[in-house]
Amino acid sequence: MFTGIVEEIGTIKKVTTQQSVVNLTIDCQTILEDMHIGDSISVNGACLTVVDFDNRSFSVQVIKGTENKTYLNQLKQSAEVNLERAMSGQGRFGGHFVLGHVDEVAKVTRIQSSNNSKIVTIKPSMDLIKQMIQQGSITVDGVSLTIFQLKDTEFDIHLIPETRRSTILNLKRIGDPVHIETDMLFKYVEKIVGNNSAGLTSDKLKAFGF
Repeated sequence: MFTGIVEEIGTIKKVTTQQSVVNLTIDCQTILEDMHIGDSISVNGACLTVVDFDNRSFSVQVIKGTENKTYLNQLKQSAEVNLERAMSGQGRFGGHFVLGHVDEVAKVTRIQSSNNSKIVTIKPSMDLIKQMIQQGSITVDGVSLTIFQLKDTEFDIHLIPETRRSTILNLKRIGDPVHIETDMLFKYVEKIVGNNSAGLTSDKLKAFGF
C-alpha cells in the first residue's frame, strides 16, 4: 500500500533481460535508508519487489504480467523514475490509498501552462473514465493527484511547482505514456453498484455515503 507521495526521483542504472524477466537497477539515496530484500517499492506507480540492493542502488524484476500492463520494459538506462516506499504505520498519511497495481498505460494528449501550474491532459480507456469523478483522486506514474477536469474521453491534472520539482511528470511530453491507477474506493463502489453503462455519478456516490 502506498500514498502516491513521491519520496525521490531515481535513475535507471542498468536494464537487463533474462528469461523474459526485465531486471531494473535504480540509483537513489533516500529510500535506501531502511531497505530490506522483499520490500515493496513503487516505481512510477507499479509495485515491485526489491531483490537486491547496496549503498547506492537497488534492483527489482518486472515479470510478464506487470510488463503487459506497464511501460516499464521500455525504460532505458539514465531514465528517471518516481520512487516511493510502502506506506508506514507511523507519521501522517498524505495523498490517498494507492495499491501500486497499474490499471493501464494512458497517453498525454495536451500540455498547457497557466500562471502557477502546468495543465496536462491524459486520455485513458473509457473503462477507466467511468471510474473517475470530478475532483476525485487519481494516480499518474505513482503520483497522487486530483482530477481537475473530467471530460468525455480525457481528464486534466494540474501540476503545481512542487509536483513539477519533485516528480518526473514535468518531463512528460505529448504522446508520452503514463501509468494510471484509479481510486480503489471507487472500484469497490462500482462493484457494488454493478455493471451500469452510466458508470459512477455524484448521486450514486452520495447514496453510498461518499
